[in-house]
Amino acid sequence: MSEWNQSSVDEVPTMGSGSQKADETLAMGTALPDGEIPPYDFDETLHERPENQWLEMWRSLVANKAALVSLIFIVFLVLVAIFGPYVTPYNPIETDMASALQTPSAQHWFGTDQLGMDIFSRVIAGTRVSLTVGLLAVSIALTTGIILGAIAGYAGGWVDTVIMRVMDMMLAIPSILLAITLMAALGKGIDKAVIAIGLVSIPEYARIVRGNILSIKENDYIAAAHVVGLSDARIIFRHVLPNALSVIIVRATLGISSAILDTAALGFLGLGVQPPQAEWGDMLGRARGFIFQAPHTLLFPGMAITATVLTFNLLGDGLRDALDPRARIK
Repeated sequence: MSEWNQSSVDEVPTMGSGSQKADETLAMGTALPDGEIPPYDFDETLHERPENQWLEMWRSLVANKAALVSLIFIVFLVLVAIFGPYVTPYNPIETDMASALQTPSAQHWFGTDQLGMDIFSRVIAGTRVSLTVGLLAVSIALTTGIILGAIAGYAGGWVDTVIMRVMDMMLAIPSILLAITLMAALGKGIDKAVIAIGLVSIPEYARIVRGNILSIKENDYIAAAHVVGLSDARIIFRHVLPNALSVIIVRATLGISSAILDTAALGFLGLGVQPPQAEWGDMLGRARGFIFQAPHTLLFPGMAITATVLTFNLLGDGLRDALDPRARIK
């Protein structure tokens, strides 16, 4: 072992000097004592924690003013649906012919309908019905559509052909006409409306999921999952579907607005919720004969439908931008 002289010590950079100097020192042939290592600068950037992706998405959603206002309004609607029956000033199904077709006043904020029922109380009661039907119908369509789309996209071949041709046949018929046909077969009622609207919405989710799986399953990590022996079900639900989650969330949000609109259409035709239960579409259908005599009977249920559908659409647009890193608002 060569002796360690003072000149060698002077040439070796002290702790905190650049790593380039340390490399130059070693390249010049300067030896270091046993057990010592060349001093390198500590690069703190290597230890920085990446920013949380969900936090970035939330910030982008909040930065979108239209989406933020829509989210607040939807939270308000949910609260109304939960606590509405406890705060309504009148019984929404109680008739009072002596007070029929009264205009909005301090006693009846939205006026009364042709049977004397308080419209404000009925609009609040109809919020629970519309949101419930929308969420349940989307849940049915989403669950079934994900399963069928995942099987079709992952399996391919004749399985894909059979499933997607059935979906194409359903898409060839306008959704509201197909829903009316199913309601004619199933009968009237809110439960039948949920089933009918859920069934006619299945093809949309199935096609979206299938299209995403066809592109995702070609990635290398899916091939690696096959190599290690993972089952097809585990690959689909653990590695494929999570990567298509953003598209599914956006479509489900937009699907709720479509389901609420279909519910109102069925109610307007007298096929959905049956009286005396309050529902926005049924209120419009029964008040259409008084459009000139008492326009307020149509105005407020129509405003409720319009505002709810619009807010879900705006929230869906905001979620689409927030979940897409290229369109994300900083």
